[in-house]
Amino acid sequence: MKRELIIALSIAGLWLGSACERVDHSGDRPSAGSMDVWPDEVAQILSHLPIGVQQMEEVKDAVGSSSGNGYDEEYMMKDLFTAPGAGVGDDGTKAREAAYERPLKDLFAEYLASTTTKAGMSAEEYMAALESSGLQIYWPYYDNWDGKSMPVITYDPEDGSSRNTGWTMENGEIVELVVDEALAMERPVWVVNRNDDSVYSSLEMRRREDPSWGSGSGGITITKSDAPLRTLILKDFKANRNYDPWFSGASEFFIKCAAVENFTASTEAELRLYEPSVTDFMVVVRRKEIGQVRPFNAVLVSEWTDQLETCAFMITEDDGGTVTSWKCSAEVKIKSKTYGFDMNIPFNSRDDIVWRGQLSGKYFEKYNRETGHFGDVDLTFEILE
Repeated sequence: MKRELIIALSIAGLWLGSACERVDHSGDRPSAGSMDVWPDEVAQILSHLPIGVQQMEEVKDAVGSSSGNGYDEEYMMKDLFTAPGAGVGDDGTKAREAAYERPLKDLFAEYLASTTTKAGMSAEEYMAALESSGLQIYWPYYDNWDGKSMPVITYDPEDGSSRNTGWTMENGEIVELVVDEALAMERPVWVVNRNDDSVYSSLEMRRREDPSWGSGSGGITITKSDAPLRTLILKDFKANRNYDPWFSGASEFFIKCAAVENFTASTEAELRLYEPSVTDFMVVVRRKEIGQVRPFNAVLVSEWTDQLETCAFMITEDDGGTVTSWKCSAEVKIKSKTYGFDMNIPFNSRDDIVWRGQLSGKYFEKYNRETGHFGDVDLTFEILE
């Protein structure tokens, strides 16, 4: 029943020290994409566009699709220009350009043709740079839209602030106002910020690739074996606080578990035949979902034998930065003697370390299906025989 659960992304490291730690954030966070366009300028351009209900519906379609695919409420500029109405995780076939008489990209083209950008580029050059910039429209609480109100446009100041300047069109005039999260809950607010999650496969997208995982509310298919194997499941997940300013959007949590699966060695020589494996999942917790129990139901260790004593477990919240590494260890037993499998696993230097440490088979047996507290998240594990 071996499952390949390792995905190609920067896996945050697992360390065996104390839990609930925080990493130094003094380093500069690299910005993805083109440096020729900036969030504040793009926000001001958006505020000058003649946005109407049709463009609002286009953005709502896209952010709703992203959300349904397990990502944040976001509409990437890449999709805005190449697949209007498509969200992160769509394969391009969901583009609904024919449904939009004047997609937002046409409004950009018309406006840029009659103005000069700060970078001094032509309209075509600027739109090409914008398409590859990694910028996006983030629309928190989009499902509160009344179907007629026009947006307030702002941008992520990227300095930790909770308030910023925004602009909206009233009676043909641009009005400046102060934007905070309370305003975004009351009326539509579009935030121009940087995309952080589209390069990863969300838990929802990975479920679709492997139907045996079930829908997230249970129903995982377990193949029976003659060996005394158990399967470790993370049953549900609850985040109890946000980690980033609201302008930055949702929290992206990475859940990682390192173990030696199907370990049945009887001699030290056989120990060398085994390699540890790491499961790594990303789950996006949108701001309105803080404090809500979310069904997770994903396999962490598919073949846990009696000889596997501990696994290394870690939860991080993604903040980027430079890649470094930590050591982690999973422990196994051969004839009453314990051995450790050591690994160097990369993580991002600016990540928040929510929890990290070792968890034993005895812990999972004792607290099977009981919720435990791990830093600022609550988890429920389940052992399936």
